[in-house]
Amino acid sequence: MEQQVKRMLKDSRSETLSTNFARQWLRLQSIQDTIPEPTIFPQYSRSLGESMRREVELFFDSMMREDRNILDLITADYTFVDEALAGYYRLPVELGNRFRRVQLTDPNRFGLLGKSGILMMTSLANRTSPVARGKYVLEVLIGSPPPPPPPAVPKLQEASENQKNPTVRERMEQHRRVEPCASCHKMMDPIGLAMENFDAIGMWRTRDSGQTIDPAGMMFDGTKLDGPISVRQAVLNHSDAFIGSFTENLLAYGLGRVLDYRDMPTVRAIAQEAGKNNNRFSSFVLGVVKSKPFQMRVVRGETVQ
Repeated sequence: MEQQVKRMLKDSRSETLSTNFARQWLRLQSIQDTIPEPTIFPQYSRSLGESMRREVELFFDSMMREDRNILDLITADYTFVDEALAGYYRLPVELGNRFRRVQLTDPNRFGLLGKSGILMMTSLANRTSPVARGKYVLEVLIGSPPPPPPPAVPKLQEASENQKNPTVRERMEQHRRVEPCASCHKMMDPIGLAMENFDAIGMWRTRDSGQTIDPAGMMFDGTKLDGPISVRQAVLNHSDAFIGSFTENLLAYGLGRVLDYRDMPTVRAIAQEAGKNNNRFSSFVLGVVKSKPFQMRVVRGETVQ
């Protein structure tokens, strides 16, 4: 069975694992659902959004093909670009629509958190959303979703005509002054605000509404944040949570159903066994295939004679 699994992972058709699983786990379908305001971001186009999505898929696929440590999803210093994305990232222009692997020199762009598609889909049409970005890191990467928002939460106050346009940080500070907003926002906002140097379409900037961006903050565990690099390190500080979230989502994908508490021992066993093999991608797939939930199924409502 192990030989067959490894053979199948090397087959070109296994790319569907990258496209389908990565799309579900990382919620890449949201890239196509996000439409930035054209008057604010005229450089954005539908084709560029498609390139953003494909970049993340190819990045994830390289982890599988090279059987890398899945923590490289957070730290890897390379990506895949076509001509449109190369110009977007201010890299040497790659001519044509074919994607090429390129080395990154800006550590802010390393790993998933530096990918423009993920940064864009966690923003609003006209500005960034520290809440959405913070929630994404907590929910998808660390596997610790914040509580759902209470009903009738007021929207962030937008600047009126002839009024000074506040920065996103200033709007957030006004929004979370009172409960029930404050407690949850303390978990999400510092993460998102530390990534404010990326605008709503994932381009690097140093100013917001004419003011220098302040990315400083503190994560819920006391870790000081001061930019995208610090957020990446904060996720690595919770590598067990990241690995657990990855394993849980991969098992759910393999089983084709939502997991419940009875599946958690299996999740932990798969992660623990993969840790003995340097958290290599194939170890997690093998762990899923060899697990009892994958190999056995309970058919409810039928009586065994």
